[in-house]
Parts: sequence; structure tokens; C-alpha cells
Amino acid sequence: QVQLVESGGGLVQPGGSLRLSCVASGSIFSFNAMGWYRQGPGKEREPVASITSGGRRNYADSVKGRFTISRDNANNTVYLQMNSLKPEDTAVYYCNARKSIGVLETNYWGQGTQVTVSS
Repeated sequence: QVQLVESGGGLVQPGGSLRLSCVASGSIFSFNAMGWYRQGPGKEREPVASITSGGRRNYADSVKGRFTISRDNANNTVYLQMNSLKPEDTAVYYCNARKSIGVLETNYWGQGTQVTVSS
């Protein structure tokens, strides 16, 4: 069973930075892509950033230029560096790992880590 464990959330002032980490229980090479989603108060869960096994990155428009996703294959870890944080970035951030075999797609989720941007 795949386990994803996030860490790094917390309270930060507007303009500050945080780095989220997601450690997978197995090799992240087994996943076609990994990424981060978030769910703000009263909102639906939305994609934030993703990185494929080949290293291709995608970002939501709202975080482009401020957030960077990266991966450390040796340590089965994916990071989300968040800079210039805004109050609207406040949300629970979830790590996601996707495995695709033919038309079958399986998604795995972490438990979430709270990020609060407030003065």
C-alpha cells in the first residue's frame, strides 16, 4: 500500500516562504506523476503543481512564478517551494501520486498539511 506523508505546513506572514515535503513509502519512479493539490476554506480541491517521472512541470496560473515543484528520487520525496505567499494561498495542501497502467489510473493521497498565510 502506497503511503504519502506531507510536512512543512504552518503559519506564515504574507510575502513569506514555506517548503512542503512529501515522502512516499516506495520509489517515486513507479509513479507517472506526482503533485500538490490544495483545498481552501469553502472551496473545492484544486491542482497546484505537478511533475512527471520525466521531469515535466505544470503549475496553476495562480502560483506560476511563486511556487516551484521538485523531486529527489534518491529519497522518494517531492517538494513544493512556496515563495511570496498570499492570504489566498491559505489551504490544506495534499500530496498526490498518480500511477497509470493503460487506461487504468490510480491516485494516492497524503493526509494533508495546513498552510495559513496571515499577518
